[in-house]
Amino acid sequence: VYLAMAHLGLDYEWHDVDILRGESRTPAFLAINPNGKIPVLGLPGGDYLPESGAILWYLAEGTSLVPAERAARARCLQWMFFEQYTHEPAVAVARFIQLYLGLPDAQRERLNDCRQRGHAAFAVMEQHLATHPFFATGDFTIADIALYAYSHVAHEGGIDLAPYPGVRDWLARVRERPGHVDMAGAR
Repeated sequence: VYLAMAHLGLDYEWHDVDILRGESRTPAFLAINPNGKIPVLGLPGGDYLPESGAILWYLAEGTSLVPAERAARARCLQWMFFEQYTHEPAVAVARFIQLYLGLPDAQRERLNDCRQRGHAAFAVMEQHLATHPFFATGDFTIADIALYAYSHVAHEGGIDLAPYPGVRDWLARVRERPGHVDMAGAR
């Protein structure tokens, strides 16, 4: 969401929510997202939109980040669903266990499983990138933004991207896009 807003040049007010301190489980937060997860986007009129993929679509619809052609939009969604159901549960969870939980012994087996599934996800991405510069179309879309978010910090979960030169080259292409910002500000 942070990266999409930067690429779109949108003004916004960012509110940090510390999930490790239970801030997403307070009554006030649960009133805006009963699922107790981040991110959540405040909408005009006082409504809220949770779920990063839905937020990305909402922000980018009608821009060049969402393809105009029907099949290309479906490809965009295909890669966004891949990110949510294959990539993120492996790569982001490995990062969380290693970076935020500090590699507790009780999580070692889960971490190893996440790393294996993360490598499998990167292998799928590598295969696609062997013949495509980006994911949904020949140009940068919100599918690339969704996949970039945890891919560029995979090493923080112990997932080495050395075996994936196409993924590394794609990460560089994303960083070179106009409007790109360092995502450290989103942490």
